[in-house]
Amino acid sequence: MKSIFLGWPFWALLSAGFAAMTAIFAKVGVENVNSDFATFIRTIVILAAAGMMVYVTGN
Repeated sequence: MKSIFLGWPFWALLSAGFAAMTAIFAKVGVENVNSDFATFIRTIVILAAAGMMVYVTGN
């Protein structure tokens, strides 16, 4: 049986969740955060998510 992590619906929902979190964090109060630091944090999150995808798929 195919793993749930390999199907496109899982990754589509995960992508939608990250988009929602980005919007929520933007509304909650990132106005006091340096834009360079916010970009750094987003980059770290994306790298972690990409690493997880590579690990789960075995590529």
